Amino acid sequence: MNFGYREVCLDHDTGPRHPESPDRLRAIRRALKEHHSVEYVAANDADIDLVRAVHDPDYISEFREFCDDGGGNWDADTVAVEETWDAALASAGLSVWAAKAALDGNAGRDTPFALGRPPGHHAVGDDAMGFCFINNAAVAAQAALEADAERVAIFDWDVHHGNGTQDIFYDRSDVFYASIHEDGLYPGTGDIAETGADDADGTNLNVKYKPGADTADYLAAIDECIAPAIRDYAPDLLLISAGFDAHEHDPISRMRVSTEGYGAMTDRMRSLADTCGAALGFVLEGGYGLDTLADSITTVHEVFDGYQPMEPDDDVSDDARDVLDELAAQGFGSK
Repeated sequence: MNFGYREVCLDHDTGPRHPESPDRLRAIRRALKEHHSVEYVAANDADIDLVRAVHDPDYISEFREFCDDGGGNWDADTVAVEETWDAALASAGLSVWAAKAALDGNAGRDTPFALGRPPGHHAVGDDAMGFCFINNAAVAAQAALEADAERVAIFDWDVHHGNGTQDIFYDRSDVFYASIHEDGLYPGTGDIAETGADDADGTNLNVKYKPGADTADYLAAIDECIAPAIRDYAPDLLLISAGFDAHEHDPISRMRVSTEGYGAMTDRMRSLADTCGAALGFVLEGGYGLDTLADSITTVHEVFDGYQPMEPDDDVSDDARDVLDELAAQGFGSK
């Protein structure tokens, strides 16, 4: 794969014991050294007007001034330093690169994956939250729409619901947003009944699983709900908001997705993009166990280098089946 990366993203210093630390990127880079076909791209910062297209300009000005004044605690979880502004623009720029590179034909072993931080999917239009300041996937989708794309689909497999991405596009029919996330976990959003507003009804799909959902449950959600819905939507670009905190060994969630499971989900997204004739790109979100984060991303990479991940032997859990049946009743289902 081609990985977008810039050293400035390490300068966003969240302090000791914060789970979203620069060590996340360092761990990924160390792991990728052992693998073939890894290329790095240093993309430009996101254009500020593009950022303002998905975020309130007054909020962006406030965020910049906050960093210029030395930063601090924006809220209990979301920390900035002076360098966070540059890191956030760089992270958004890497995501824009991933979207445009995919649209330009980078596929197969050249599939783009933006390794930026701070992450983005909790940032709403007018506020930062959940470690996030600029919504990277939203900026990337907007960049694609201002280029050649007519429709963009975003699939968010981070264990937390991407409330910011949903909010930004909730009443826009040019972006389809789908998420699998853990019920009861931060930020407490992402109900199944939230399907989009006005002309965008049907372009928002939430799979809200109880704690303990495993790889088989995640793959069933993709096979039965998410992939059919995205195929029907027929996007020009499929972006993966790729958080790895649903891993069975991640320290801040209770889900049970395996490293192989991330490989299997990747394989399905590759096949889905091919079926749709869509470009495919990845944007890093969460994942806070350094070893599991690094191992999962290298597995994603290996899928594009020819690795065939193992399928789980487990049956779909009763709790997951209840959720999938509810979604099918809403029209999000295909067996």
